[in-house]
Amino acid sequence: MKGGLRAALSRARARRGRTLLAGLGIAAAAAMVGTGVTLSYGLHTGFQRAAERADLPDVVARFQPATRRAVAGRVDGLANVEARSYRFELRGVGLRSTGGSSRKGSLQLVPSRGRRGYAIVDGRDLSGRPGEVVIERGVAREWHLKVGDSIGVGRIGELRIAGIAVGPDDVAFPLTATPRIYLSQDLVNREFLRRGKSVNLVMLWARDRDRLNSLLVQARTQSFGLENLRFVTRDGVRALIDQAAGVVIALLIGFSLIALVAAGVMLGASARTDVQRRLTGIGVMRAVGVTRTGVAGRFALDALLIALPAAAVGLAVGTLVAASPSASLLEILNELPPGATLLGPLLACLVVIVALVVLATVAPAWRASGRLPAQLLRGPELRHAKRPGRTPSGPFGLGLRLAHARRGRTVATAVVVAAATAVVLLMLALASFLDGLQNDPATVGKRYSLTAALPASSTRDVAALPGVFAAAPRYEEDALDSFDLGQRMKVVAFPGDHTTFESPPLAEGRRLHSSSEAEVGLGLAQALGLSPGSPLVVQLASGGEARFRVVGVVRTIEQDGRVAYVRPQRLLAAEPRATPKIAIRLDQGAKASSLTAALTRLGAQPQAVGAATTDNSAFLAVLAGVLRVVALVNGLICLYVLAQALALTAIERRSTIAVLRSSGAGRQTVTLVLLGTAVVVIAIAAPVGVLVQRLVLGPAVAKLAAGYASLPLGAGTLSVVGVIAGLMIVAALAAVWVARSVEHEPIAAGLRDQ
Repeated sequence: MKGGLRAALSRARARRGRTLLAGLGIAAAAAMVGTGVTLSYGLHTGFQRAAERADLPDVVARFQPATRRAVAGRVDGLANVEARSYRFELRGVGLRSTGGSSRKGSLQLVPSRGRRGYAIVDGRDLSGRPGEVVIERGVAREWHLKVGDSIGVGRIGELRIAGIAVGPDDVAFPLTATPRIYLSQDLVNREFLRRGKSVNLVMLWARDRDRLNSLLVQARTQSFGLENLRFVTRDGVRALIDQAAGVVIALLIGFSLIALVAAGVMLGASARTDVQRRLTGIGVMRAVGVTRTGVAGRFALDALLIALPAAAVGLAVGTLVAASPSASLLEILNELPPGATLLGPLLACLVVIVALVVLATVAPAWRASGRLPAQLLRGPELRHAKRPGRTPSGPFGLGLRLAHARRGRTVATAVVVAAATAVVLLMLALASFLDGLQNDPATVGKRYSLTAALPASSTRDVAALPGVFAAAPRYEEDALDSFDLGQRMKVVAFPGDHTTFESPPLAEGRRLHSSSEAEVGLGLAQALGLSPGSPLVVQLASGGEARFRVVGVVRTIEQDGRVAYVRPQRLLAAEPRATPKIAIRLDQGAKASSLTAALTRLGAQPQAVGAATTDNSAFLAVLAGVLRVVALVNGLICLYVLAQALALTAIERRSTIAVLRSSGAGRQTVTLVLLGTAVVVIAIAAPVGVLVQRLVLGPAVAKLAAGYASLPLGAGTLSVVGVIAGLMIVAALAAVWVARSVEHEPIAAGLRDQ
C-alpha cells in the first residue's frame, strides 16, 4: 500500500500541470457543493436550532392586561403544563440610541427567575441590578450597538446594554418594524404598568408536545374574563417566519440542490477527460502485462490522491464564501447559524465527492483498458475525421472542425456548461421575482395600488375621484382555526367580487359567490387539510367565531398562503369592531400622486401597497448577496470546464498546433483555433441551457413554492442575452489561457508526434 501511494505521488509530481488542472476542477465543483450545503442546511435547520437554544415556549398567550392572580388562577388549572412565565409587554415604547431610534419599541418585563424564551448571543442575561437591559440582535445590528453601550427607553431613561439576545418567536428588526428589548420586572416602577394589572403575556412549556392541541382547547375554555386572547404555538411561529421568507427559503434550497446536481455532472465529465488524456499511458501498462484490474486500481489511487485534498479545499472555500451572506440571512430571520453542526453534512459531501471522482475515473479507465494496446498507444489524437458541412476557413474554422472531430467530448462539455447556464438563468429569474416582490403588488395578485384609512361609507366618494377605476372597503383580521387553535391565518374580506382588487390564481375549485363561502390559500389548505366543500371555522381576536364553506383554493404568497378570502357580512357579525381600509385601483395610465390632494381633502393620506411581507430592503439585499455568490461560483465553473476541454484539445492536436506555430503562427492564431472549438460548445450549451431552465428547472423550483404562489421563473430576454454574452467572454478567456500555456511548449516536442 505504501509503495502504491509513493508511486501515485511520483506520478502526480511528474505531471504537475495536469494534476493541478484536475485538482482545480474538483475544487471548483466542491466549492459549488459547499456553497449549496451551507445555504440549504443553514436555512433548513435555522429555526429549530434557535428554538432549542432559546428554549422557545410551546404556547405564547397574549391578552388585555389583567392581574397576576387572575391569570395564574386559570393557568394553574391547565393540565400538561411543565412551566410557565408571566410577563407584561409594553408596545409603542420610544427607543433612542446613537445609531437609530423608534417609537414602535416593544418592552418585555421579564421575571428575575424562570425560563426566558430567548437566547443570549453576546454579553450576559439580566442580573437584577438597576440600569440593565437586554436588546434584540437585530436592533444591535441595525443601530450598531454592542454590550456596554447605552440605549434610551421611554420615560425610564438611559440603560446600559448587558446582553444581546435572539428571540426566535418573531423575525428580527428591521424585517419587523418593532424593535424588542427586555427589562427586569422587579426594577420597573408600578407607574409603568396599567392600574396594577401586571400581566398581558404568558409563556407555557408543555410536558407532552403531542397533546398540545388539547392544552390549547382547555386554555380557551378557561379563558373567560380575559379579553382579546390570542395564542401562538411553535408551529405558528414557524409559519410567521415563513410569512417573511418562506418562498425565498424554499427557492434557495431548491436552487442549492440543483447546483449540487450540476456539480456532479461536471465531476463526471472532468474525470472522463482526464482518462482520455492518459490513453497512451494505459496502452503502455497493458503492453507490459498490467491487468485491467491493476490499471483501474492505479487510476483509483491517483484519483483519490488528487480528489481528497482538492475536495476538502473546495468545500472549505465554498463554505467560507457562503457563510457570511447565509449568516446575515439567518440573523434577519432571528435564527442561528449551524456552527460546528455543519461539519457533518460537509463530511458526508466530502465522501460523496471523492467517491464520485474515483468511480468516474475508474469506469472509463476500465473501458479503455479493454482495448488493444496498439490502439491505446496511438493516444487520443484523431487520425481520420469526417469533415463537417461548410465551415469557415482559417484558424477559427480549424477549431470548429476539431470540435466536430471529438463529438462525444464536445457534447459532454456542452452538457456541463448548459447545466451551469441553466442554474445562472434560474438565479436571474429568481432575482427578477425578488425585485417584483419588493416593488410590484401584481406579483402577489394585488391589482390595487393605494389604500386609504377611511370608513366604508366613503367608498363612493373615493370611487368618484378622477383616475380611480374601482374602490372598495378591505377588511383584514387575524384569526385562529377553531379546531386547531395553533394555526394562524389572515381573513381578508371585500364586498362583491374580490378579484377586482386581489386575484391570486386558483389551484382548485371556484371563486366565492356568497357570504357563506370562502377561498383559502394553498398554505392554509395544506396545514388544515382543507379542500372545496370543507368547513372553515375561525376564531377572531375578540373571541367571536365565523363559519364558512371552502369553495376554492388559491395560490398566494401573502402570509405563507395562510389566507382566507370571504365576504364581510359574517366577519363583521363576529368582529363588529373591524375597521376597513379603502382599496383603490387606478385607471390604466393614472398616477397615484395625482390622488394625494383629493384623498387628503377626504381625510386620509394614501398609502402605497407593498407586494409582500418580505418588502424590506435589508432582507432583499442579503438575498441579492447570496445570488451574487452563487453566480460567481458558477462563472468560475464554466471557465474551468471550457479551459479543461480546450487543454485536452491542445494535447490531442499538439502536432497540428506545432505545425501552425512552425509556420509562424503566434498566440493569436492558436487562440482563434481554440476559440472556434469553444464556440461549438457554447452553440450547443446556450440553447440547451435556456430550454432546461424554462422547461425543467423553472417549473421544478416553482413547484417548491406551490404553497405560496404561482411563480413565473422563466428568464427574460435580457437575461438570456446577457448570459450568452458572458459565456462568450468566458470562452475567450479560456482560449487565451490555454493558448498561453501552449506557447510555452517547445515546437519540436509537438512535431515529434507527427
